[in-house]
Amino acid sequence: MISKLRSLALMLSASVLTGCALGPNYRPPEIPLSPRFLGQQGVERREAQSKADLQAWWAAFDDPALTRFVSLALEQNLDIAQAAPRVAQSRAFLRQAGAALLPSGDVSAHGAKVYQSLETPLGRVLAATPGFDRSGSSYEANVGASWEIDVFGGRRRGREAARAEYAASEAGAVATRLAVAAQTADLYVTIRGLQARIAIATQQVQTRRQLLALVKLQYEKGIAAELQVNQAEGSLAQVEAQIPVLEAGLDSAMNALDVLVGVQPGSYRAELSPAMPVPVAPGLAETGTPGEMIRRRPDLIVAERRLAAANARIGVAISEYFPKFSLGALLGSATTISSGNLFTSGANQALGVVGLRWRLFDFGRVDAQIAAARGQEAEALAAYRLAVLRATEDVENAFSALVKREAQVGILTQGESSFARARANSDAAYRGGVVSLIEVLDADSNLLQVRDAKAQAQTEAARAAIASFRALGGGWDAPHARGIAPTATAHEQAHAHPQSTR
Repeated sequence: MISKLRSLALMLSASVLTGCALGPNYRPPEIPLSPRFLGQQGVERREAQSKADLQAWWAAFDDPALTRFVSLALEQNLDIAQAAPRVAQSRAFLRQAGAALLPSGDVSAHGAKVYQSLETPLGRVLAATPGFDRSGSSYEANVGASWEIDVFGGRRRGREAARAEYAASEAGAVATRLAVAAQTADLYVTIRGLQARIAIATQQVQTRRQLLALVKLQYEKGIAAELQVNQAEGSLAQVEAQIPVLEAGLDSAMNALDVLVGVQPGSYRAELSPAMPVPVAPGLAETGTPGEMIRRRPDLIVAERRLAAANARIGVAISEYFPKFSLGALLGSATTISSGNLFTSGANQALGVVGLRWRLFDFGRVDAQIAAARGQEAEALAAYRLAVLRATEDVENAFSALVKREAQVGILTQGESSFARARANSDAAYRGGVVSLIEVLDADSNLLQVRDAKAQAQTEAARAAIASFRALGGGWDAPHARGIAPTATAHEQAHAHPQSTR
């Protein structure tokens, strides 16, 4: 106990002399990252019709409807509407923490009328007093002020934590906006992809129906066997069964898009019903190191600011080791006779107070509070490191999917060209009487199948591009954001853990 008091005395002297706040001074943790993403080279080599600026990447898809729906979602989405009040609450907590460092004042006043009972012990005593009047009045008006002097910086650390939480709430609101923009674009691309596949499936059904009619005719003439009829009927049913599934997926995607825009499901169905091509994925206008590219992600800013807040709360807990000094004052007037004597020299009153509060015999509980604060800081540090790893994983997965899906589109395009030539050759052979109509319809079916696979690959490539922009934190002007502290770059980070000078 004596050694602990001696240590506290030394810390007390150092804090008073230097005027510094207790607790560790925050430094952003160092997170080792590779100089380049694994899939970055493949993304940079892509041949794209346009380049997307991360700040408004959806405009680079060159699809007015896509841009319009993203803009509507950013204006009307209800998740974004919920995020704004959370920022306002955090801003209020920051003002409250700042106000705790300043003196507080209050004004109080009261007036009362009393009619004293003569049957109580006090009444009997007062009744024996000459000139006693059972009726009485009292009036009082005071102006008071108090101030807890933040000698050891506990309240300043509290304000530091509140400022970090406010920045985290702002970054969280930005993260919500980015997620809504990406989800809206993803749903729009999905809708266009499903429309393309439904159109192809409808063509497939027409081809299979023609094939079935031809096989039935040959069966009736005794040229084809019943097995061929059954096979043609099964093939037709297989293709027809795909259309309801695709239509159900299309309905779900349209409903989800309406909800994202903040309207009743079905509101924009008529506008979206005319089929449009799947938007072509643009290229990436800016590249850099992984640290430079993912530091703009608002979810990482949220994790880093919460780590800073947890670090500041250690100082708040440590400050409970030391005494709290406060000043108080009161100036007013009081009378029990009549309101006419209020504010006269005889009714004036004043009070001055110097306060001291010290949890001198409560160090066990303070130790537990400090341990809890350090545990929360360690948890926040691990959460930040995990957020960085997951952000890198998101980027790598999105880059890989984008490059591979576009490669798949290229392969299927070649296959489409081959099947188109086969279809033309079979048609020419049919007209020359070399092959039957069955071979022509079979070539049609093969061509439509590869077109369906190509439509799926184009859709997934566009979705992978959207995922890439979202993974890189695209959708806001990160360098010029106000009130949000970006994650420190590697050359700004000197230590892997917060350090303390106390």
